[in-house]
Amino acid sequence: MRETFVYLEGPSDRLGMEKLLSNVIDLAAEKGNSVKFIPLNGKEPLLNKGPARAVNILRNRPNSWVFLVPDLYPPNKPFYHETFEELKMELEERFLTEIRRKNIDARILGRFRVHCFQYDFEVLLLASDRLLFQRIGAKPAPAKWIVPVENQNHGRPPKRVVESLFSEAGKKYKDTSDAPWILERSDVRDLMEKCTKRFKPFMDDLLEILEIL
Repeated sequence: MRETFVYLEGPSDRLGMEKLLSNVIDLAAEKGNSVKFIPLNGKEPLLNKGPARAVNILRNRPNSWVFLVPDLYPPNKPFYHETFEELKMELEERFLTEIRRKNIDARILGRFRVHCFQYDFEVLLLASDRLLFQRIGAKPAPAKWIVPVENQNHGRPPKRVVESLFSEAGKKYKDTSDAPWILERSDVRDLMEKCTKRFKPFMDDLLEILEIL
């Protein structure tokens, strides 16, 4: 049995991923594998605590994998990073520092995976624009954001775009209810095609580990 633990920032991320990947979770279970999505109450706790938690899991569970999947936004918290490559490099270094401190076989690094949402989790909602407008209760309109959706920036990340769309309709975006509703109705393969920069590599990695082709 393969156990996969995916650490995310918050409850909305967990709820959204569980809805989006419900079929993946079921298919994995049929093969005797499992995947759990675990929120760590924000980006800084995830980046600060994630590597050590990963080490503790991987050292004691030889058939386990751990993913850290934070938002890229905001940059430079709790350490300098503006790009995914900088984020990944620092997290892997922290992981290696922890295994050296505990004198653990460095080969467990092969079961530690770092990915991110570019620039935040709501990128998946922009990629599900038809359902996003349906949830808002507004008619679909020409995109007021950058396409491809992963090409937003730190100045206006996807969540700010989503919030503004809700606001224009006289509503307030509620991440723990709106995101799961949209993603439950979304097609993960479609999102992988629209989010090739960061979401597709994450999903390719996850599906390979879960033995789902």
